[in-house]
Amino acid sequence: MSLDMNAFRVPGPKSAKLFEEESRYMAPGLQSIGLFSRIVVKKAKGVWVEDVDGNRYIDFTAGIGVGSLGHAHPHYVKVLCDQIERANYGSFSSENRVEFLRLLSSLTPSGLDAVQMYSGGAEAVEAALRLAKSVTHKYEFCAFWGGFHGKTGGVLGLLGDTSFKVGLGPMMPGLHLPGPYAYCYRCNLGLRYPECGFGCLELFREGIRRQTCQNIAAILVEPVQGTAGNVVPPPGYINAVQELAREFDALLVADEMITGFGRTGRMWGVERDGIVPDVMTLGKGIGSGFPLSVLVSSMEMASAKPFGNPSGSSSSYGGNPMAAAAGRAVLEVIERERLVDNAKRVGGIMLKRFLELKEDSPFIGDVRGEGLMIGVELVEDKKTRRPLSKELTRRLFHECLDRGLISMCYSHNVRINPPLVISEDEALEGCEIFRKALKSLE
Repeated sequence: MSLDMNAFRVPGPKSAKLFEEESRYMAPGLQSIGLFSRIVVKKAKGVWVEDVDGNRYIDFTAGIGVGSLGHAHPHYVKVLCDQIERANYGSFSSENRVEFLRLLSSLTPSGLDAVQMYSGGAEAVEAALRLAKSVTHKYEFCAFWGGFHGKTGGVLGLLGDTSFKVGLGPMMPGLHLPGPYAYCYRCNLGLRYPECGFGCLELFREGIRRQTCQNIAAILVEPVQGTAGNVVPPPGYINAVQELAREFDALLVADEMITGFGRTGRMWGVERDGIVPDVMTLGKGIGSGFPLSVLVSSMEMASAKPFGNPSGSSSSYGGNPMAAAAGRAVLEVIERERLVDNAKRVGGIMLKRFLELKEDSPFIGDVRGEGLMIGVELVEDKKTRRPLSKELTRRLFHECLDRGLISMCYSHNVRINPPLVISEDEALEGCEIFRKALKSLE
């Protein structure tokens, strides 16, 4: 990397010094956004973050989709402070847990009335695999190229991005990636929607027939692929995936870690196609910073053995009173402040602005998104669609940071996932910073 870090204002001297001190003890492998920025946060409120040098930033990442309420929402703070004075660990029930489960069950798709709580996304996805085995008595699982379902050993083989897997093989047996997701901007078959008739799914079907033992317990799918670049599939695609799962007598697991809780301008990503999956895995924004994830299914499926045995699906941290308090507070704020509607409205304004930038910039090849889950794909040439180099995307990341915007611009697939509480003015201010930073690359 030939990037001259001395050319940038951020990080400031205090952040740089503290980050260097921390690096003596912190093992390598931090999230790129923290590793590249090297800022040390002093305080944050809503979508605004301030570092120890006094620099202020608009946050377009929400902790990679985690902070649905932004920082320090008053109701969130009150509920958690109240709970920590009462009890802060244990698997016993609590008033907050009862209320959280009641609220969540009132919002989940019809028939998905059984909830189990965990502390992280991969943990919930692994639980979904155990549930699928218990229900179907099968042992194989399929997911899509470009998909992301966690980095623990039980799901690593289902990641559609080889960069997370190289050097860590062999993967757990029974995990398959038969074919591509509906990534229309970069169609692996060179086809065009809708004339294609979901050719990518036909390839996926053929992959199942050729690669597996025809013993599929479940197919996992993201309603919108997040890590791949906020890739939005065409209408009807997730419905077609559900039909494919039924064809192989398998469960459909909708991984809504990022798309859930209003991120797409709908409460759930699967609502776009009007389907009810067999299982949903939820997380990230549900805790707004507190480690919390859940698995949701029907009570009938969740009772299947051995998953439904005492301690068969539990977790030491799952359902603890602090996590339950966080989940309750988040759901209450989402409903009271109509944040799903806000995500749809403000997200629509942002999407329109980025589409306008696409016409003006030689670097923007594609813009897509739903709600506050927007993808901006950067290219060196709009005709060849060759991805913008890592050197230039890394420079863009620092140009944004210098101007006061925390972004995921260090890849050619820029993911824009601000907190659901972002206002129209804050969103447009962030878009303008992005425009100026991108213009500087020219």
